[in-house]
Amino acid sequence: MSRPGLVLEVDDRTPPLVVHEGDGFRLEEFPRGTRVVYPPESLPSVPDVEAAIDHALRNPIDARPLPDQLFAGMRLTIAFDDISLALPQMTRPDIRQRIVEQVLTMAAAAGVDDVELIAANALHRRMTADELRYMLGERVFRSFYPQGKLRNHDAEDPANMVHIGVTDRGEDVEINRRAAESDLLVYVNVNLVAMDGGHKSVPIGLTSYTSLKHHHNSHTMTHSRSFMDHERSAMHHSAWRMGRVLKDHLNIFQVETTLDNECFPTAYGFMQKREWEWSVKDQAAALAARRGLALAPTSMRRRIFQGVRAPYGLTGISAGEVEAVHDATLERLHRQQMVELDGQSDVMVLGVPFIGPYNVNSTMNPILAACMGLGYYFNSYRGKPVVREGGAVILYHPVPAAFNALHHPSYVDFYDEVLSVSTKPSVIEAKFEEQYATDPWYTHLYRTSHAYHGVHPFYMWYWISHALDHCGDIIWVGAEKRSVERMGFRAASTLDDALAMAQGTVGRSPSITFLHNPPHLIADVT
Repeated sequence: MSRPGLVLEVDDRTPPLVVHEGDGFRLEEFPRGTRVVYPPESLPSVPDVEAAIDHALRNPIDARPLPDQLFAGMRLTIAFDDISLALPQMTRPDIRQRIVEQVLTMAAAAGVDDVELIAANALHRRMTADELRYMLGERVFRSFYPQGKLRNHDAEDPANMVHIGVTDRGEDVEINRRAAESDLLVYVNVNLVAMDGGHKSVPIGLTSYTSLKHHHNSHTMTHSRSFMDHERSAMHHSAWRMGRVLKDHLNIFQVETTLDNECFPTAYGFMQKREWEWSVKDQAAALAARRGLALAPTSMRRRIFQGVRAPYGLTGISAGEVEAVHDATLERLHRQQMVELDGQSDVMVLGVPFIGPYNVNSTMNPILAACMGLGYYFNSYRGKPVVREGGAVILYHPVPAAFNALHHPSYVDFYDEVLSVSTKPSVIEAKFEEQYATDPWYTHLYRTSHAYHGVHPFYMWYWISHALDHCGDIIWVGAEKRSVERMGFRAASTLDDALAMAQGTVGRSPSITFLHNPPHLIADVT
């Protein structure tokens, strides 16, 4: 039986708490009176996953059953979320493999032989062959990849894109040509958090810079008051407008899945528990892990954490019409992740873990660390932000100026060139975005190698616009001073130092809230 999220106040009996900080973690003693927010424990998982998938496909919401939509001679395209989800990566078989296999079985039974599979990577890096094989399984990979029928979306191939129309706000709707010209597009989602899914799937995952720039910009991101509440997110409003234009031109069959909160395998099982519930074995495992990681070189720590596979369980699956499916998805996600909070705090404390959507099998550089902490975690709320307007955010991460040259070439130049001129999103957008977005070398690397698009670091910086606009101070504990100062933030050695530095913003006795995640949570702040 699952238990709800827990909110407690630190007192003299509270043990040191786990705080994630990149490729490691620390045990931190928080000031007395700190409010600690734990995520809910895992909901019961679906006992028979294959049966649940079959039922969803045959009993969709506000749509005809999938088998009834399949016929010989049709053109079928299956698109799926790329490697940015789930986090950490799932143990095999990935839920996308299991869904895709059932869709293909139904298609074969109907005599469908024109089928293609597309990773909906938008301007993310292309997935490697091994990553596609891991996600979709050997059978799907061997049946489609060698024939070129399993591929990554290419947003920079003009022949690969088609302009569908414009919204009532003048937003261009442009998507993958194969998807647009199919008789049926099946989209397979992994809905790890409430930001995912709905019309954020096809209009964003299969689009181009032409469309993305309408909502991935500094103004829209600043006015997206929580990415986890699509009704208050200007970015989602734009995506929803685009999705409703697509509904008049495409037959989309949306499949959305929700997962439990089992983020860590047995070796790191202590991270799934509340610290005062640790057994002697858990305490020993935590101590051994900390000591081992402290002695390991950076490259080894990174390999250890990038090798983590999460034993996620499926909590539900829905299929059918996009908006109706997403409503069912949000209900399950909220039951799994929502924690009620009474009021805001002067200070919010966050640990930034080793993984984010854009450094899978890669390096978390300073821009991605900022995006994870001030973009995703800061925006993990419904209602109001956890920290009051003008308050302080304290984050834990070493923030090394380390970049993966294969995956993030434009990030290096963004860090060295762009941030040396300004850290203000609107200024950065006006001065530099078009140059990076249209740079032929970055475009070449995106199309032929495994690099994120040249404009991608701009989007990650816009992602933190709301936090920059809302917060009075942002301080990183244990971080490289040069890195955080380049981004316009401050560095502190300890939590006590960070709180002392923030006194000018929040006073000598601030209220403090520590969001104890991962696992995933959404703070419902009243």
